Amino acid sequence: MAVETTERDARVAQPEKRRALPEGAGRVPSSDFAASGSRPAKRFRSLTWRVLAVNLLGLAILGAGLLYLDRYKQSLIQDQLDSLVTQGGIFAAALGEAAVTTNTTVGRDFLTPQARPIVRRLATPAGLRARLFAANGDLIADSRYFGTAGGKVQIAVLPPPTETGRSFLGSVVDFYDWIVRQLPERRTYPIYIEHAEPRAEYYGVTQKALVGEIGREVKIDDDGRLVMLVAVPVQRYKQVLGALMLSVDEEAIENSLRNVRLEILKVFAGVIFVTVLLSLWLAGTIARPVRRLAAAADRVRSGRGQETEIPDFTKRGDEIGDLSGSLRDMTQALWTRMEAIESFAADVAHEIKNPLTSLRSAVETAARLDDPRQQQRLMAIILDDVQRLDRLISDISDASRLDAELSRADMDSVDIEGLLTTLVEVERIAAEGRGSDAPQIRLDLPDDKPLKVIGMEDRLAQVLRNLISNAVSFSPPKGVIVLRAERRGPWLRISVEDEGPGLPPGKLDAVFERFYTERPEGEKFGTHSGLGLSISKQIVIAHHGRIRAENIERNGRVAGARFVVTLPAATNE
Repeated sequence: MAVETTERDARVAQPEKRRALPEGAGRVPSSDFAASGSRPAKRFRSLTWRVLAVNLLGLAILGAGLLYLDRYKQSLIQDQLDSLVTQGGIFAAALGEAAVTTNTTVGRDFLTPQARPIVRRLATPAGLRARLFAANGDLIADSRYFGTAGGKVQIAVLPPPTETGRSFLGSVVDFYDWIVRQLPERRTYPIYIEHAEPRAEYYGVTQKALVGEIGREVKIDDDGRLVMLVAVPVQRYKQVLGALMLSVDEEAIENSLRNVRLEILKVFAGVIFVTVLLSLWLAGTIARPVRRLAAAADRVRSGRGQETEIPDFTKRGDEIGDLSGSLRDMTQALWTRMEAIESFAADVAHEIKNPLTSLRSAVETAARLDDPRQQQRLMAIILDDVQRLDRLISDISDASRLDAELSRADMDSVDIEGLLTTLVEVERIAAEGRGSDAPQIRLDLPDDKPLKVIGMEDRLAQVLRNLISNAVSFSPPKGVIVLRAERRGPWLRISVEDEGPGLPPGKLDAVFERFYTERPEGEKFGTHSGLGLSISKQIVIAHHGRIRAENIERNGRVAGARFVVTLPAATNE
């Protein structure tokens, strides 16, 4: 049977023909990059820093929100006001019992100067400032002063000495407090004014207290600190004798907030430490393998080729592992293709050199001969060699374009039954011109199963035409060629059988190699290029199928050859 072969497709090379390659064989160098050297590391774009930044940014936003503590601060202010109301009630009750005198002339009770030491003794231990106003609005006592309300001696609690060696977290809290104080208050408070000679009507809370109600208010002083004011009525037998106003700044609240923030920062520091470690670990599991893969790819690009090994991370079972496996497969396929191109170029040069040598010899000989008959014979040789070169160049061009065409072309549903029927009819018409001794073709198709594949109809027809042509070439006179197609599970099997001499021993795989030629006796040399079966195999593999050759044996002897093409059946059928 006629057999013509070419180099198989490099992407899907047979394992027995593929030379052992080191893992991660090189890829084709690209003109887009320098001929040597690696890409400079861009630390500012490092994936590690990006992972750290993303994780820490979320924590920073959460931490800042926790440290702001505005709602907690408002609850502390409310608690402080409630505490002042309670303390003011106690102080007012004590004053109503111990610092009241009765004016028999007008029949009314009044607060006495004895209230001053009582106010000071009650307010100082509690850290409050207490001011007592008479019913007419005059200031009777102020816990900040000794002696009279307007005395010269003022009592003030001095701040503690400046601490040395403050902890880092404490410094962070102080810095954060300073930042918070620079921010505009979410709530607006009235301005607190410290009067040189205060009177009850200067304060809204005392005015409410003088009518028997409890007044409370929060103001802000010139330093931006909050001042909480509470005024309670001083009464005796339901008679309002004056108003006791208690005030306190936000120092206690700020200390509470500072302690809370300090605890939050401790927890936050621990969380950041763990987050940094986990982020570095996560980034390392991603960035380090990617950097190793990129470095290996750069080494391949720089020209070391097979000496470079792409790291194998396939055991990871994740996307990095998939990337590693894909890069290894890609570099191996590219290197295999480079070898195929080099081998193909060498084979083409060898095949073209033979007819060129013959042509040169014939031309040189014809120039020295004078006999017209011998010159005519040499001209016939020259014509045959030219025709052989033309066939070689045409088949080589087709084989070179085939790979690109197969990778770009769209595949549609192909009816194999209709394709085989058409090819058999065409061959039967051609057989009528060969005479009565021409081989007969029989088509054997199932009746109940559709025979459809997804592929390119013209290329599959090229494969089948080549197999039928080879079978016709090797069939004896009046021989029978059987075309058979059948569905076997997810596969469609097409076979072409002849009754010729079969294939030479040990050549069942070699027949698919390019430029391999095994022609029947009597056929003119050079009629075939030896690329037909190789191109056929390339087309079949591009359709994710297989093609093989085998001898048909009957009674212990070779009774013909069989070529079998197996293609994936269309899944929607």
